[in-house]
Amino acid sequence: MPRMRAVQVKNANGPFELVEREIPAPASGQVLVKVQACGVCHSDAFTKEGAFPGIAYPRVPGHEVVGVIAKIGERVPDWQLGQRVGVGWHGGHCGHCTSCRRGDFITCANLQIPGISYDGGYAEYLVAPFEALVAIPDELQAAEAAPLLCAGITTFNALRNSGVRPGDTVAVLGIGGLGHLAVQFAAKMGCRTVAIARGADKGPLARELGAHHYLDSTVEDVVAELNRLGGAKIILSTVTSSQAMNSVLGGLAIGGRMIVVGASPDPIEVSPLLLILGHRSVQGWPSGTSIDSEDTLAFSALANVRPMIETMPLERAPEAYERMMSGAARFRMVITTGG
Repeated sequence: MPRMRAVQVKNANGPFELVEREIPAPASGQVLVKVQACGVCHSDAFTKEGAFPGIAYPRVPGHEVVGVIAKIGERVPDWQLGQRVGVGWHGGHCGHCTSCRRGDFITCANLQIPGISYDGGYAEYLVAPFEALVAIPDELQAAEAAPLLCAGITTFNALRNSGVRPGDTVAVLGIGGLGHLAVQFAAKMGCRTVAIARGADKGPLARELGAHHYLDSTVEDVVAELNRLGGAKIILSTVTSSQAMNSVLGGLAIGGRMIVVGASPDPIEVSPLLLILGHRSVQGWPSGTSIDSEDTLAFSALANVRPMIETMPLERAPEAYERMMSGAARFRMVITTGG
């Protein structure tokens, strides 16, 4: 039987292992994808650490996958052999739960996630249901498209569904894997974009990405500066520190909203008076479906939005993961297979 290389986690909190496996065959409604690139996301820690309920081990992580269709199972409409495709956080849905019946597939009660529900993209091949497939524009290379299938869609989809209009003030909290994309998206959408991060060194990069203002939270009163600009219609929080979120809420304009896309286990603390008197709100945003990913990629190709990436070959996946987890990556790690 044909074989492939894969990097798996044998059990929760176990080490990564480079192994050989049989290349899986797609069942009805599935396709086999020959992986070219897979982004390394902080959410891969769910698999590595066993922090997501119901993971069956061994498991191959990875949910920012780009490749080409190598084989097509029965009852798969439209997709073609050799077509460039991606698979993101939305890796399939049940079609029968309440959310699915309302067309809200990303909140499916039985949502499938590559690298969690089934083996993901830290491998040379991946099997996925056809409803999870994303068409990849010719303008995007595999390695630069991969992070857009999680970090990209999460920030783009949150912003385009936020109600902001050109000229509105959007503050992006954090200039990391998500934030450096969020700044580009907000600026390209015509918003007055304010980047907020720690340290003066990030200022030039923020402006290079399109920010009109940069606020160094270590030396500046961020709330006062946001209010001097009239307040933020949207604060898009990409950081994983609830304390950092708490500290900027006072910079929301009347009717403003903080949208949280950076996960933290700690509670966000906000004064009810701040919310009530200014008609302000705090909201989370959960990525998006495969068609939302296609919209993200199409906009990125059109507006020349690109992630800043570092690539490593598949066998160095453990190193790429550690570099991501340590915060040393600038800004997204991508595993390549040479396929």
